[in-house]
Amino acid sequence: METLTFDQLPQAVSKLHDKLEAIEQLLLHQHEQPIGHEELLNITQAAKFLNLSVPTIYSKVCRKEVPVNKRGKRLYFYRSELTEWVKLGRKKTVDEIQREAVNQLAATTRKSRPLKNIGND
Repeated sequence: METLTFDQLPQAVSKLHDKLEAIEQLLLHQHEQPIGHEELLNITQAAKFLNLSVPTIYSKVCRKEVPVNKRGKRLYFYRSELTEWVKLGRKKTVDEIQREAVNQLAATTRKSRPLKNIGND
C-alpha cells in the first residue's frame, strides 16, 4: 500500500467514496428479484432444498401435503412456497403454550366475571 501525500488525499477519498457506493449498490440489490419472478425448482432441486429424497417428495405430492405446480408430466415448486410450508409446520415451545394457556384463562375469566351494578352501592 502506497503512502498518500496531503495533496492526493481528496482524490483518494473520492475514489474510496465511489467504491463504497458501488459495494452498497451490490449489497442492496443482491437479493432483489424482479416483481413476479420467483425461483422455480424442479423436483430434484426441491428435494435438495428440503433435504428430502425425491421419492419422499413424490409421495408428499400424491398426498397433497406439499405445494406443487404441475405442467404436463413435470412438477415445479416455488422456493417461497416451500419455505412457507416448512414454517407452517413449526411446533410451539413449552413457554409459548404456557403463555397462550394463561392468556386464554385470563380472557375466559374476564368474560365469566359478573359485572357490578354501578350506582347501587
